[in-house]
Amino acid sequence: MPNAGMLLTETVNFSLGAAFFVRSVFKAILTYVNENKIPGTDHVKGTGLDQSLPEGLPSIIEIKRALPKHCFQASISQSLYYAVKDFIQVFLAYLVLSYMESIVDSFPLRILLFLLYWAVQGTFFFALFVLGHDCGHGSFSSYPLLNDIVGTITHGFLLVPYYQWKLSHHNHHKHTGNLDRDEVFYPVRKCQKSETKILPGFAFGFGWFIYLAVGYNPRGVKHFDPVDPMFVGHFVGCIFSLASLGLMITLSYKFYIAYGFCALLVYYLVPVFIMGTYIVVVTFLHHTEVNIPWYADEKWDFVKGQLSTIDRNYGIVHHVIHSIGTHQMHHMFTKIPHYHLEEATKHFRQAFPNLVRSCDEPILPSFVRMFNVYEKQSIVEDNTKEVIYK
Repeated sequence: MPNAGMLLTETVNFSLGAAFFVRSVFKAILTYVNENKIPGTDHVKGTGLDQSLPEGLPSIIEIKRALPKHCFQASISQSLYYAVKDFIQVFLAYLVLSYMESIVDSFPLRILLFLLYWAVQGTFFFALFVLGHDCGHGSFSSYPLLNDIVGTITHGFLLVPYYQWKLSHHNHHKHTGNLDRDEVFYPVRKCQKSETKILPGFAFGFGWFIYLAVGYNPRGVKHFDPVDPMFVGHFVGCIFSLASLGLMITLSYKFYIAYGFCALLVYYLVPVFIMGTYIVVVTFLHHTEVNIPWYADEKWDFVKGQLSTIDRNYGIVHHVIHSIGTHQMHHMFTKIPHYHLEEATKHFRQAFPNLVRSCDEPILPSFVRMFNVYEKQSIVEDNTKEVIYK
């Protein structure tokens, strides 16, 4: 069971990481304003990004045998520790900003205070989202009811319909790397092309909620609609998730009545937007990089699809956002709890070094670089069998 010292260390790391995140955002913005420069795709630093997956891939059973058995075992106490810790961090961040607002009169200092709070709290919100994501996979515990309760609470707090997204996310894992069946950020055949243009940066946090509302063209799923075809047979779970959203919206309205819209915007809505931006950036970079293939349905298989994902390190916040960037082993085995992912990945890389796919480039420049590539190369011919971005 993690101790108080570990909690303090992770909290400090989280806050420092958020500050560096703000710095990197401003640095990226200044780069494009001053130089109008988009990072190129030549000489991308990483492992396995200059070669295709070899023929004769190991089976999922062979890969599983290379990993320690305990990596597949969830600990209720450890999982609950992370859930409680993340909620405490959210509450403490709120209290700190509330106190600092009462003693800081300088307008420039208040603006800097808000920016730091948004980066920190948005990161905390994303960590909570990742825990709800783990609940949906069943890696939080071996008890489905506990998973769904914690997932509904964490995602409800973030205005995410837990059960609906759990089901659509399962569909993504079931068809990862399949350009005809995957859930989001896939290449689109010309015959399915939408007239709607891709918004810059996929509209960042706004894009996340647009996706929840209408899905990703051309295979849209309406996550707020409990009778969407994706959710057939799961009406009760979907209703509970929508009820959690209704409760959070009600509480937000009461907060607005008591403190005003500006307070609601500063303390809650902007961090939710930052969380949504995290989701868009992280999800896109999980599955989009040069020389990482997407397969037509007839060429796709499960192992090829899961291995065609990319590990990325998110720096000082990597562990405090629950190692979500360590993605190859998460995709191969969704039951691995986040606190075992790094160990499982270490053993996978030792056993199958030629299958490792990781990118060592900075996160935000990578997102800009690959968004530019996606914007130009994601519409493909109707008879395409394999898509490789260059």
